[in-house]
Amino acid sequence: MSSASSTLRLLVLLGAGLCLPALAQEAEAPTAAPTLQPISPTPPGPAPQTADEAFNTRVKTLEEEVVDLKEKIYRSKARLLLLQETVLGGDLSTGARAVLFHKNEMGNSFVLESVAYALDGAPIFTKVNQDGDLDKLEEFEIFNGRIVPGQHQIAVRFVYRGNGYGVFSYLEGYKFRVQSSYTFNAEATKVTTVRVVGFEKGGITADLKDRPAVRYDIEVSRDTGPAKATEPGKPPSPANSERK
Repeated sequence: MSSASSTLRLLVLLGAGLCLPALAQEAEAPTAAPTLQPISPTPPGPAPQTADEAFNTRVKTLEEEVVDLKEKIYRSKARLLLLQETVLGGDLSTGARAVLFHKNEMGNSFVLESVAYALDGAPIFTKVNQDGDLDKLEEFEIFNGRIVPGQHQIAVRFVYRGNGYGVFSYLEGYKFRVQSSYTFNAEATKVTTVRVVGFEKGGITADLKDRPAVRYDIEVSRDTGPAKATEPGKPPSPANSERK
């Protein structure tokens, strides 16, 4: 019996001795580190504009448009001066003179936003309403100069903004564009005065959108000599120059 027990212990010891080297090799084998793939960060999208940023952007755009408009007006004036020097000049005894006025007879339901004038296809005057300065003027001179006798054409473009109140409040913000042209005859040794009048036609029974209209009042007088021209866009005299 003791011999069998001794034999069993010997077998257990031998088995343990054979397993230990294998376990030691497994313990010593390094564990492979996991491979990390770099992740490209997603670029952040543009942040939405705040109300102040959107307003500043709009103001900048408007400033650029105003600068562009001023440049166009400057080029138009330069072309007009060249036209006067090369074509429209002439002797007082044979030439003619034209004086053009803008007159505003529109009611309070319409605010004049801008005007543009051309004489024989050449721009001579453009003005945009700023702080109400254009709409407040009842009448102002837009051209005063010598022209060759004969037929001449005036082309005008007015833009009005609806000024609704009471039962006409729906007019607020509406735009009304009026385009018109007129041909007049300039006589030699004469001054032809043309008043371009924006007025409301049709009376109170007419639809408001059909009321803006243009008429041309003509006066012809003898040319007595060079007249002092009023600066374009300025009223001819302080009296009765503003709309009430």
